[in-house]
Order: sequence, then structure tokens, then C-alpha cells
Amino acid sequence: MSDTDGWFAGVDRDDPDATTTAIREGSADEPRDWPTIAVDDGFASDADDYYDALREATTAATRAAVTERERADDRQLVHAIRAMDDCNRTANELAERLAEWAGTVDPEAGTGVEYARALAREEADDELEEPAIRSLAERVADLADEADELREFIERQTPTVAPNLSALAEPVLAARLIALAGGLEDLAKKPSGTVQVLGAEDALFAHLRGHAPSPKHGIIYTHDAVRGTHPDERGSAARAVAGKLSIAARVDHYSSELKPELEAELAERVETIQARTTDDDAATDGGADDE
Repeated sequence: MSDTDGWFAGVDRDDPDATTTAIREGSADEPRDWPTIAVDDGFASDADDYYDALREATTAATRAAVTERERADDRQLVHAIRAMDDCNRTANELAERLAEWAGTVDPEAGTGVEYARALAREEADDELEEPAIRSLAERVADLADEADELREFIERQTPTVAPNLSALAEPVLAARLIALAGGLEDLAKKPSGTVQVLGAEDALFAHLRGHAPSPKHGIIYTHDAVRGTHPDERGSAARAVAGKLSIAARVDHYSSELKPELEAELAERVETIQARTTDDDAATDGGADDE
């Protein structure tokens, strides 16, 4: 942009796409008297007219940027994982309500989502004749089926969005981490210590207020390497997993190159950590035998 060009130089005032593009792609090295330049160029009749046009263009540019961002593949995963959790939570709550209601009619009524599915499909061995109860069971079954379909979508889509992250964690856990961080780019920018406690915000803030010990892990507790490690070494396993997941997220966001060695390195590290407690147990058993 030259010293004499305005922010909308050469742009048709009646072309909203052109003014939006000028906002999204334009730049200037230093501030200038933009309203005066716009009036001199004939883009606006006065300063107020210029600011009206600027407000319309910046609003349209912001709307376009948000729409573009929300349509990104990682944002689709965020919406899918949240929708799946909503369906599961609502299905479980309604299943509890259904069991309570059905139990007042049939003492042999079952519980849970699977009972609701059986009732909806008329597979349950009961004598419930109240249509409203069966209708509620159908709603529960539909929500559970929707959650299953969303899980299939997540398991199919996550490896294409974040192949390394999906390989190290399973696809649903990878999608949860992306959702908790706010997107793949946000996850890639977070330090491994933050990734380690994602999902444990309540415990973390309780610790910061001095009311609880520091959490060892957040949602990555569901990772086999963390959950399968002895509680005494679970913090070390969580740090190792979080470190590799952070690296995987950065590779996925900045290059998308598949790095199978990350999985092998994590397996080796976790094996070393888990061997500590195995050795301790062996030493304890040996000491007991000696006695």
C-alpha cells in the first residue's frame, strides 16, 4: 500500500466481497489518516460515511473468518465429540428415568440403555402396555444409536485430521484432546504439562487454591499406558504420554507427516516406567521368600 492509497483503494464501494477481501488481506506499515484519504479518493463522502463502510466491511470479514474456521476439519471433530457426549449423557439420564417409571408398572423391569433398546424393539420379556413408556424407550434407543454413529464418524475422521495423535492415542481420545484445547492448532501450541492435565481443570484450580494435591493427569487417564501403570508410577507415565502427544499434535498441525517412531518411543518409555514397579514387586516377593 503506497502512502497515497487508502485502505479501500481501487475497491468498489458497492462490492461487499471486494471490501471484505481488502480487510482480510490488506496491511499497512503504520497508521495514517484513513478517513481523509478515503474522502479524497471518492470512496466515502465524509468521515462518518467512511466509518460506516469500515464497520460493514470488518463485520463481514470477521463473519467470513469465523465461518471458514468452523468449517475446518478439526472443528468438525470438536462438534462431533461434544454431540456424542451430549447424546450419551442424555440417553443415560433418560434411561434412569425410564427404569424408574417402568419399575412402577413391572417389578421385573430392567435398567440401562440396553434395556431401553430391548424395550423399544419389543425384545424385552415384559408386559408393559403403557405406550408412553415404550415411546420414551424409543427416544433413549435413538439417542444411543446416534451416539454410536457419531463415534464411528470420529473414529473414521480423526486419523485423517491428526494421524500421529490418533495413532498414539485412540481416535476418540485424540478428538477429546483437540476439543478440550479448542482445536488442533491450539493443542499443538500447548506445552506437554498442560496437555497432561487437560480435562482436570477443577482439580487443578482446587490445587491452585491450596485445597487439593496437584492432579497427575486429566483425560489422558483413559490412555492404556496411563491406566495400566501402577498408581505409584502413574504420574511418570502421564508425563511420558503427554510429551509424545504434544509432539504428535505439533507434527500433525505443521507438517502432517506420519511419524511411526513416536509410537515405538512411547512404548519403550512406558515399558521402562512400568518395569520399576515390576522390579519392586519381585524384590518384595523375593524378600518374603527369604524370610
